Amino acid sequence: VADRREGIGVCGWILVSLSFLLVLTTFPISIWACIKVVREYERAVVFRLGRILSKKAKGPGLILILPCIDTFIKVDLRTVSCNIPPQEILTKDAVTTQVDGVVYYRIHSAVSAVANITDVHSATFLLAQTTLRNVLGMQSLAQLLAGREEIAHSIQAILDSATEQWGIKVSRVEIKDVRIPVAMQRAMAAEAEAAQEARAKVVAAEGEMNASKALKQASMVLAESPAALQLRYLQTLTTLAAENNSTIVFPLPMNMLEGLGQKNRGG
Repeated sequence: VADRREGIGVCGWILVSLSFLLVLTTFPISIWACIKVVREYERAVVFRLGRILSKKAKGPGLILILPCIDTFIKVDLRTVSCNIPPQEILTKDAVTTQVDGVVYYRIHSAVSAVANITDVHSATFLLAQTTLRNVLGMQSLAQLLAGREEIAHSIQAILDSATEQWGIKVSRVEIKDVRIPVAMQRAMAAEAEAAQEARAKVVAAEGEMNASKALKQASMVLAESPAALQLRYLQTLTTLAAENNSTIVFPLPMNMLEGLGQKNRGG
């Protein structure tokens, strides 16, 4: 109380006393002008003779305002979404891109938001724009496309540190879209297609190599047993006959033909 008396001075306390007397003499009519309602998600910063009363926001609920000497400002504490329009950004590797995002923040100190800055929402919006450009300007295009989450966390930390004295708490930052020139998109698509084709050729070559090794092993096994080769002929013939109903010319081994000729001569 002593500090408050020193703050507003003798004249101030005289005005406060007169205001109380005015309320008492015009009661109960004056009570309707003195009582204000503050919602659950709001806080009221009360100024008495130009000074913040009690250095603390009032509410929620009913608050008492003295006529003529008290004024108040309501501050909304709900989370605000700040939509950052597309920003022209030159990346670290000299690629021009357009990046937009969204920032979610809320006021955690109503007194700081009123007393430390003129328009807290406009200031936060402009700071988010400049921070987005500064942070993304230090990243390459590949880092920008692959590390959106890490970049968003970095922007959030910078904004949270800068807006702390304004009573702002930045809860989340998201990078919505990254637009790059059409020529760059075509070049990146051609590069990705070439990389896919190179990988496909490598896989095909590895498959051919493995197949040739398997065929070599199979030929070695068949060479050890001539009867196995004949059985393989018959198996192939069965497979072809089951799949396609057509005439098949199948070569017979020469040794079988020689055996048939010897039998005919003997008969």
